[in-house]
Amino acid sequence: MNMRKPLALLLAAGLTLGLAACGGGATTESPSGGSSETPAGSTGSGSAETVSLTLWTYPVGSFADNLDATIAAFNEVHPEIQITYETIDYQNGDTRVTSAIQGGSTPDLIFEGPERLVGNWGRSGVMVDLSDLWAEDAASDISAGIAESSQLDGAYYMYPLSVTAHSMAINYEVFEAAGALQYIDEETRTWTTDGFVSAMAAIRDAIAAGTVNVITPGIVYCGGQGGDQGTRALVNNLYSGYFTNEDGTAYTADSAENIQALELLKTMVDDGSLDANTSFVASDELQAFANQTCAVTFCWNYSNYVQYAEQTQFTPYVMAFPSDDGVPELEMGFYGLGIFDNGDEAKIEAAKEFIRFVCNDETQAVECVKQTGFFPVHENFGDVYAGTDEEETKAPFALMSTYLGRFYNLTPGWTEQRTNWWNMLQQIFTDAKDVQTAVTDYVTASNANIG
Repeated sequence: MNMRKPLALLLAAGLTLGLAACGGGATTESPSGGSSETPAGSTGSGSAETVSLTLWTYPVGSFADNLDATIAAFNEVHPEIQITYETIDYQNGDTRVTSAIQGGSTPDLIFEGPERLVGNWGRSGVMVDLSDLWAEDAASDISAGIAESSQLDGAYYMYPLSVTAHSMAINYEVFEAAGALQYIDEETRTWTTDGFVSAMAAIRDAIAAGTVNVITPGIVYCGGQGGDQGTRALVNNLYSGYFTNEDGTAYTADSAENIQALELLKTMVDDGSLDANTSFVASDELQAFANQTCAVTFCWNYSNYVQYAEQTQFTPYVMAFPSDDGVPELEMGFYGLGIFDNGDEAKIEAAKEFIRFVCNDETQAVECVKQTGFFPVHENFGDVYAGTDEEETKAPFALMSTYLGRFYNLTPGWTEQRTNWWNMLQQIFTDAKDVQTAVTDYVTASNANIG
């Protein structure tokens, strides 16, 4: 029985309108803040020593690029809390955080998604429980699905700011020239699995005839974990399979539906309607899409749209992943702040004040949402892009948010399975193992890490 489709409504609830980040980012550091005689957590009276906080952030949209302004605005309310920040990238960031945990030198605050804040570090017992923030009135309009995915066993290890749906995109002009637009529904931006197969074959034939200016229809990247949400969503949607069981206690990628999907992708690679690259991660595939090497990308969100806007001399047309029944289920990405438990209550309380300001303040939180490039988790914020220059370009991404599915990224052993996943894809596309054997081995190895 297909358990996926009805669950999409749970996570879509609370999204009035509705990006891991797939790329990398440079490491930068900047100080900001000031001091006064105002105690942390208050706005005007009493005296206390200045509290100094450190913040690490993964490169989510332009959130990090605007932190100087955000911290300056925060210091107008809390001049007694000094904050320095550093941007860490997706290539080396996890290693840096692990080293900091082992060395007792973690930052006070960190900005990323629940896979890391909750699934990795919360589960490891190094994060502060933020249940008191969730009990405040400000959290009352955050959807049940996002709230559920921000906690483990009743302890909340992150407080969210923005949410997006991970989608894919096509080169509209190439599809048009190849006669492949007939296989997509432009109103809903959906397509069926059969339509996807036909479209990729049409582009393959157009490449051979010299009527389109791309080299390959699409690239299944499997050189590492970067952007692996794209390949997972592709496989899961093709025949309405699922990646884990419903309660997130086992990996189930060896279902008949997912075996069928992987066999289809292998066939498409073999017949030239797709390519597989065992050295590419998502950032490489995205660059190939921007360069018009391939006609589709399996890793797209608004942040990528902005990042590659100047390079794309064509229309990158947002699409949901193809599904056998034409009803997609997209992976959710949401981002917010967590606090490492460094044992200093004054710092913890000061860090909570920063979270309140960034995520709940009616003026600042809206600006911070826009900086991520995504949509607010607060239903009461409404359409934050209405009347702005981004309103038209945001609309397709907002549509993708109506296709959100159940969030399964907190399944134990998540980090280990990510490595197992791209290794499995490599084995399939290099003929090192047949599909059934490769998937069985992947599931066995991944489930072995579930305690």
